[in-house]
This record gives sequence, structure tokens and C-alpha cells, in this order.
Amino acid sequence: MQNDRIMQIKELIAKDLLSIGAVFLRPDEPFTWASGIKSPIYCDNRLTLTAPVARNDVENAIAETVKREFPDAEVLMGTSTAGIAHAAISAHILGMPMGYVRSGNKDHGRQNRIEGKLEAGQRVVVIEDLISTGGSAIEVVDALREAGAEVLGIVSIFTYGMQKGLDRLKEANVKNISLSDFDTIVRIAAETGYIPESDIERLIAFRNNPSDESWITK
Repeated sequence: MQNDRIMQIKELIAKDLLSIGAVFLRPDEPFTWASGIKSPIYCDNRLTLTAPVARNDVENAIAETVKREFPDAEVLMGTSTAGIAHAAISAHILGMPMGYVRSGNKDHGRQNRIEGKLEAGQRVVVIEDLISTGGSAIEVVDALREAGAEVLGIVSIFTYGMQKGLDRLKEANVKNISLSDFDTIVRIAAETGYIPESDIERLIAFRNNPSDESWITK
């Protein structure tokens, strides 16, 4: 039953992200990442904030996931800036305190990096919008650990499922649970006619090795 519910959430969030244009799949006209890598996918989960139905699904799914996967959580901490609103709304649903972690210390005032009250030993779940290589999320986890928090894990809206990200999270001993993922998005996109079935192989090839651009010519 639990696995069925997890799959329901994955499919629901995938449909929401596609329906509001938060995820674009465009293998014939790839996007270019800042790193220079060509990508058939572009993801902007911030758009969920301006789409009330999708936003409601996302925040309730985050709250449900926190309760299921991290029942001992005491505080939610959003990543700056994309995870802040999601942490705030889902914390409101759960009746829990929240805060957020800046990308660096403020250069004025108390020079905080962690905003919101956090006591040493508190059990924290990080709320993130997107996991790709995992680097930025792990930096947030490290900052919280340095402040004395016990980081139980991460709940993210979407993950590419790239091997580099999986390896980094494992090395950092960080558990990540994503509401939806690349494979589910691709499958739902094909089932709903958003992309042709013939594009699935190309998209999975990109996911498996983003630096190999041979999928572009397949």
C-alpha cells in the first residue's frame, strides 16, 4: 500500500509539473546549461508557487512525505531561495517550525547563514525544489550539521536521478526523497502525448550520462 501511494504521488506531481510548464522536454531543441552541457529538459519548480492546484498538491505531498519518511523531524529548513516557500507552506500544514539556509553568511547584522531558531541536536529535514548533482543541497546539510543539527534527510520536489548526484548524496550520508523523478516525468509525458514514445530512449540516455551528447543525434 505504501509503495502504491508513493507511486501515486510521483505520477500526480509529474502531471502537475508538465501541466503548468514547470518541466519542458525538448530533445530536438536542447537547452544549454551553465556548464555548457546540452540538455533535453528544463525544470523550473518555482512556477508551482503561482499555480494553486499544483502548489496544493506539492505542499501536501511534502508534508505527507516528511511524516512518512522522517517521523521524528522537529524543524524544516528550506534551501535558499527555491526551497524557502515550500518549507514554509509544508511546515504550516504540519504545524512545525521552519527556517532556511542562505548560500553564504550575511555581510551585515548578525551575519547569519541559518535563519530561524535552530538549537543544537534538533532533528531537521531539508526542503529542496530540485536535485541534480546534489552539490547545493549537500552544502546546506553541511551548514546545518556544523550548527549542531541532526539532519535526517532531504525532501525535494524533483530529481534527475543522475548517478553523480546519487553518489554525492551517498558519500555525504544524506537520504533524499523526491516527490517525483526524471523517469516518471518521461513516462507520463509519453503516455499523455507530450512527447512521442520514440523520445524516451534519448531522454534516458541523457539521464544516464549528461556529458555524452550522442543522444542528440539518435
